[in-house]
Amino acid sequence: MLKMNLNIETSRPLKVLCIGAHCDDIEIGCGGTLLKLFATYPNSFCYWVILCSTAERERECRNSAETFLAGVREREVAINHFRDGYLPFQGTDLKDYFESLKGDISPDIVFTHHRHDLHQDHRMVADLTWNTFRNHLILESEIPKYDGDLRSPNLFVELDESHCRQKIDHILAYYKTQKTRTWFDEDTFWALLRLRGLEAHSPTGLAEGFHVRKALL
Repeated sequence: MLKMNLNIETSRPLKVLCIGAHCDDIEIGCGGTLLKLFATYPNSFCYWVILCSTAERERECRNSAETFLAGVREREVAINHFRDGYLPFQGTDLKDYFESLKGDISPDIVFTHHRHDLHQDHRMVADLTWNTFRNHLILESEIPKYDGDLRSPNLFVELDESHCRQKIDHILAYYKTQKTRTWFDEDTFWALLRLRGLEAHSPTGLAEGFHVRKALL
């Protein structure tokens, strides 16, 4: 088990790439970590990429991303309109898009989906992230869902209560279209943060968990 304290030595802006299949995926999977990371390293660049969206959800996503990235010196938000639920069947266009990303940014950290996520769109994004970014640190986040696919993370980011509260409040405030989902509530988000905090023996009792398959130290 690794505990990530985010003490990253860098003499240049930290470059972060966040990739989400759907509009709220980044915030749910790693929102607390991003708030902590950018508070620690405000001299950062973040490329925030969403693959599936509708016009209504795009508005939600842009407002949310701007809030989560408020402390970042430079950011770019790219919201695409691939068909939700059909990413594995749009492989050629999706692969081309990932290749274009490789030309746009060489990130220090990539946040993406977990390879064993049971949502087909999430798995596709994870696979293409690894296909595309072969010389980068990739952290695979987790998203609770009906399928019950949560596994045991091997990297944890300790979070304080204020960052967790900001994460949850922002998600619930901006993603009004998701309020009808039975799992999309404050209790679910706090539960996972507390569970990962317990597993990591976090001093604050709170953490986000990630899966790291390769890391060169």
